[in-house]
This record gives sequence, C-alpha cells and structure tokens, in this order.
Amino acid sequence: MSYVDGFVVPIPLDRLEDYRRMAELGRTVWMEHGALDYQEYIADDVPDGKVTSFPMSVKLEPGEVVGFAYARYRSREHRDEVMKKVMEDPRMDACKDPTTMPFDGQRLIWGGFRDLLDPGGRAAA
Repeated sequence: MSYVDGFVVPIPLDRLEDYRRMAELGRTVWMEHGALDYQEYIADDVPDGKVTSFPMSVKLEPGEVVGFAYARYRSREHRDEVMKKVMEDPRMDACKDPTTMPFDGQRLIWGGFRDLLDPGGRAAA
C-alpha cells in the first residue's frame, strides 16, 4: 500500500532554472521528512486536447511548459505527518510566498491519491 500526492503546474520557461532550484529543495525537504520518493518532470509529449489536456488543466500560456511532480508515502496518515513537517520547515517559507514562487500558484493542481492496484497489479484493499 502507498499514497501519492500529485502536482501539475505551469512553469514559465524564463523561470525554469528558478523552478529547478525550488524542485531540488522540495525533494530534499520531503525526503528528509520521510517521503518514500519525490520526483519532478517536465512536459515532453503532452498534446493539446479538444476537451481536456495537461496544458488546458493549468491554462498553459505562451512561454510556459507543464510540470508534473509526485511525492510517495506509506499511507494517507504518513502523508499527513510528512506534509505537516514540510509545511513547518523554514526552508519552505519562500515556496509559500506567491511573490517569490517561480510559477503561478493559482494554476497549480494537486491532490492525494490512494492505491487502486497494488504493486503486483491486483486490486488494492
């Protein structure tokens, strides 16, 4: 069993290096506080959709690229413990300030997900 927080974010190309630094800090903080895994990705093959798509989900603007990230935990309870520590960590203060974030936080999409299939491909409990 595991639990995952997923994030989809529009990243301005001219702030990509700033975002990368923030992502590196995020990985460090999440892992230090107990996350099992933390990964960040940048769009490579995400076509525009007619009804919905990754670009549409974050209202992607010219000069931006879609970012996708996730953090993995043992359970929802474990996630709640880790997130509390992460949010209290002073290194994350700049990441909470909309004036210093390297992306538009209002267009960030995030949420927690529980297992549907276990690692062996069977239905999770």
